[in-house]
Amino acid sequence: MEFDCEGLRRLLGKYKFRDLTVEELKNVNMFFPHFRYSMDTYGNTYNIPVRLWILDSHPFAPPICFLKPTANMGISVGKHVDAQGRIYLPYLQNWSHPKSVIVGLIKEMIAKFQEELPLYSLSSSDEARQVDLLAYIAKITEGVSDINSKNWANNENKTVKKITVVGGGELGVACTLAISAKGIADRLVLLDLSEGTKGGMMDLEIFNLPNVEISKDLSASAHSKVVIFTVNSLGSSQSYLDVVQRNVDMFRTLVPALGHYSQQSVMLVASQPVEIMTYVTWKQSAFPSNRVIGIGCNLDSQRLQYIITNVLKAETSGKPVWVIGEQGEDKVTKWGGQEEVMSHNSQVQLSNRDIMI
Repeated sequence: MEFDCEGLRRLLGKYKFRDLTVEELKNVNMFFPHFRYSMDTYGNTYNIPVRLWILDSHPFAPPICFLKPTANMGISVGKHVDAQGRIYLPYLQNWSHPKSVIVGLIKEMIAKFQEELPLYSLSSSDEARQVDLLAYIAKITEGVSDINSKNWANNENKTVKKITVVGGGELGVACTLAISAKGIADRLVLLDLSEGTKGGMMDLEIFNLPNVEISKDLSASAHSKVVIFTVNSLGSSQSYLDVVQRNVDMFRTLVPALGHYSQQSVMLVASQPVEIMTYVTWKQSAFPSNRVIGIGCNLDSQRLQYIITNVLKAETSGKPVWVIGEQGEDKVTKWGGQEEVMSHNSQVQLSNRDIMI
């Protein structure tokens, strides 16, 4: 169809990066001339209708993609599609401007849907139920489906003690090694989302630990019982609060996809700032609150306990030592109980030493 450049500019009047989006859609038009920019349908050679929701932050944020089945089509829930028709692909999960473009996204849809068809023909008795689903998709609502496929859910129950660690940094590698050493998982997946290979990740690959899989594909996490978030976009000269927005943007892509692949999992959040990221994970996953858990200051508390007992060789008389408060300079320590936690000799030991915690 003829590309209406000016009409599209008016349609995208409120978009932050309108000119970039228009240029990209012109390129899409060259490859797929019948693509409809109203985002009603797109039919490839397999006649699979797809709806794209291009956000106002495009091209820096990926489109939200849905199947748009006709009344006589049903959705086959699987690796790349949930029961409401939302599409999950590695291309979307790894979206990064300028190397990620809509043309590339459509080509990946064609390739993936060749391997696993996302639609099937409904019998006449099922067509009435399809009307409600089409109304839902028409609203292009975000979030993980509340309607679980029986086959997908049954597969999830077959896998026992599978744990996924998200993030290949020091904490992610430490979690992987600890879980593997304790033998508490039948299968362990480490999702390394960084570019290149870091030293710790290289060592894990060299060790070739049994039952440990290292992957960049989020679908490798499918049917996990526990998903642990350790990933951060923190730079060496930045504080946790400096990168909140980048972490939130990253979680908007990660959490719905991981929730789709492991719909009965518990999500444990260790990414910083943990209070904010736990809330974001809960909202983006649509999981019950008792299945999204933040580590709070537990790790800092354990570190402080270790320093007191192993570095300073002080006795705490078995009383717990806590770090409480938000991450950063506002954290404070709390000594367990109303009584004195340490003996007099231990207090003298501490008073004679200086240490930066």
